[in-house]
Amino acid sequence: MFSETKKRIGGILEEAIANKETAGALVMFLKDGQEEFFEAHGLANVEKNIPLRRDLIFRLFSMTKPITSAAVMILVDEGKLDLGEPVREVLPGFRGDRVIIDGEKHVTPVPMTLQHLMNMTSGLTYGGEANETEQQTARFLAECEELVKEGKGLTTREFALRLSRIPLAFEPGRAWQYGLSAEVLGAVVEEVSGLRYGDFLQEKIFGPLGMRDTGFYVPEDKQDRLADVYRSMPDGTLVPFTGDQLMVQYAMRDRPDFESGGAGLVSTIDDYARFAQMLLNGGELDGVRILRPRVVEYMTSGNLTPLQNEQLVKFFGLSGFTYQHLLRQMRDSGSYATLSRDGEYGWDSWTGCYFANIPSENRCMLLLEQKAECGTTQFARKIRNMWLAD
Repeated sequence: MFSETKKRIGGILEEAIANKETAGALVMFLKDGQEEFFEAHGLANVEKNIPLRRDLIFRLFSMTKPITSAAVMILVDEGKLDLGEPVREVLPGFRGDRVIIDGEKHVTPVPMTLQHLMNMTSGLTYGGEANETEQQTARFLAECEELVKEGKGLTTREFALRLSRIPLAFEPGRAWQYGLSAEVLGAVVEEVSGLRYGDFLQEKIFGPLGMRDTGFYVPEDKQDRLADVYRSMPDGTLVPFTGDQLMVQYAMRDRPDFESGGAGLVSTIDDYARFAQMLLNGGELDGVRILRPRVVEYMTSGNLTPLQNEQLVKFFGLSGFTYQHLLRQMRDSGSYATLSRDGEYGWDSWTGCYFANIPSENRCMLLLEQKAECGTTQFARKIRNMWLAD
């Protein structure tokens, strides 16, 4: 990369920190499997003035979802799953058969399939107030969090089965809505593999790829490497955020009963870089094959319907993107608000973690931070522009 570009990226990060947009961030660019840029700016703990460093562990939240997608695709590659299968046939006891239409509950004639889960077209939602499904989901999540506090947390499978009793917001496949689909996929992987979800990921992805600091909790001997989360206040200050979110425990000290396929993992920038590069390589890294090339090609391609894409753009502002297999996927790069490339894919998270792969140029961008209620930040988009213009 040009030295002037590197200088500008550093300036963008320092300005964001000075403006209290974040406490700090790590940024890495890869090209042809080699690191071409890495910088750490800011603090892991503001109160103790602890600087960010490369080996820090970050709560991934929704950047867990691409790993869950890969886990499902491994089972597809092994001939153990068909994405066209109804969920209830793969996960005994799963309902997901009622839908709310005009305020009334009906039995849906369209069964929810694994593909619906992979594409967020299942009718499952997160908690909210917009409709009865969101309201019931919010109450369910609150009940689950109370059970965790009482030491009676649900397992991954139990969570999925109880969630399936809530009526769907829409008939599967008819619309798109971000929700708890990936959490159900974690239970599907458990059912098909016979392993706890975290054990499957360790055996099939983390162990083979050498992702030594990725998992659903942080052991005691690594706790000092776990970065703290901050939240913006109305007066523009940053304050520590130590609450639990979506049943993910803030402390991350103990292995949870519920291993969330949509939000539960922690990782380092080097670990996630190995996962991202494996996908860019068509499913292989350092002589270890995780997925076959055509399975990766399928995983990172696809399209929503026009109506579903409108809902995606309305929810996330992702003009030019579609969404398939728990990934945003660029189909019209000229429509997005930053420089981009057709065929790009990736995702971001509630804590601001972000990755983008550009297959046509064998390039990857990774940004890790810990800022609550964040998503893709303005400074992340500015850095994208610097990266893709170089």
